[in-house]
Amino acid sequence: MTDLPARMTAIGISTPGGPEVLRPEERPVPTPGPGEILVKVAAAGVNRPDVVQRKGFYPPPPGASDIPGLEICGTVVARGPEATRFALGDRVMALVSGGGYAQYCVAHESHALAVPANLSDAEAAAVPETLFTVWHNVFERGGLKAGETLLVHGGSSGIGTMAIQLAKAFGAKVIVTAGSDDKCAACVTLGADTAVNYRTADFVAATKAATGGTGVEVILDMVGGDYIDRNYEAAAVDGRIVQIAFQGSSKATVDFRRIMLKRLHHTGSTLRSRSVADKAAIVAAAGAAVLPLLAAGRVRPVMDTSVPLADAAAAHARMESSAHIGKIVLLV
Repeated sequence: MTDLPARMTAIGISTPGGPEVLRPEERPVPTPGPGEILVKVAAAGVNRPDVVQRKGFYPPPPGASDIPGLEICGTVVARGPEATRFALGDRVMALVSGGGYAQYCVAHESHALAVPANLSDAEAAAVPETLFTVWHNVFERGGLKAGETLLVHGGSSGIGTMAIQLAKAFGAKVIVTAGSDDKCAACVTLGADTAVNYRTADFVAATKAATGGTGVEVILDMVGGDYIDRNYEAAAVDGRIVQIAFQGSSKATVDFRRIMLKRLHHTGSTLRSRSVADKAAIVAAAGAAVLPLLAAGRVRPVMDTSVPLADAAAAHARMESSAHIGKIVLLV
């Protein structure tokens, strides 16, 4: 398209620090490269990695935009060479390696999905990072099957609320941990079979009680630290623990004998730094399995707060308060 502006408003990180370092600034509108699409952003999801990047501890991969933001919804307004999957004007939701907090953002066409008509822009922007992370880690790496039990730490987070819904949709039982009774109640409303307030109860004892002493087959952990050893105790024989973050610590003292005695598998992954082909495979698999559920309303992102792009600092402050239930989204 020839009527695109040369400049756009984006949220930059003026210097590593608190939410206040997120400031609107003017940037050139990016140009899509081979296989890429340019999206006029309607909404962008806010995620924990954005907070870590803002603090200076999670630099973007080589070649990625330094603008934060890993998931967007919007309209395709330009296509790079060899990009044929979407037409101009198509409404898409996409996983990006950076650049989401802006009026325009480039995405690889294989990392985008068509938006189901029943989802708002804000809801669609809350899907990609969360859905693809849960799909890959719970179902592909963790191998969750119908009839098994999934333990999700941080059940009221964007990741947690998506994991609850997907696990239930595919026939699994779900136990979650959360930091308040209200958050636990919200998780039960979403479909969790058991919710444990980790501030007042021991999740290991609660997990064993809920499973008749056998433990859980799959654990999705974003905490780390002393949860690692406790996860090994809460896991069933042949259990799979999948690590996706370390909100506590990446170091722990662990009794590794449980790995042998229970034949445990402890794996993990990150999404942002994966190759284009790796991400494309995850997006394709998750899209095939979950887009019909989204279109039918059986799975839906849980929305906490939507704020204007210029108020990105307030969105980050909300996330760091841990008061949110579900997703925080910026409206562009």
